[in-house]
Amino acid sequence: MRTFTRWLLAGGMVFAGLSHLFWARKEFQAQVPDLVTDVLPIDKDGVVVASGAVEIMLGAALVVLPKERRRVGAILAAFFIAIFPGNIAQAMDKRPAFGLDSDAARIARLFFQPLLVCWALWSTRA
Repeated sequence: MRTFTRWLLAGGMVFAGLSHLFWARKEFQAQVPDLVTDVLPIDKDGVVVASGAVEIMLGAALVVLPKERRRVGAILAAFFIAIFPGNIAQAMDKRPAFGLDSDAARIARLFFQPLLVCWALWSTRA
């Protein structure tokens, strides 16, 4: 079961990463907190492209580095935690994206992020 869920997560990560790079770049830009671009010398599109590349690499690593799966799972969990402020910013700034066009939908999405963290950790344990 863990192997199946790990591969499912890997596929989801690669798909999400590709969507960052191609068809959903504008949507993902709505999740980049203004603070990030105020502090770092990068624009929102650069953040989206970089995070997409990281998602593709982490998704691939879940499959092609079986001996490192615990480490990759921990890194992926940390990545999910690191991008959580973007979800909070989207909710607080009331930015519609991905069909999240109400406060209730944006807030409900916040509860999904801890599940992703747990999924990454659980699916990569022996």
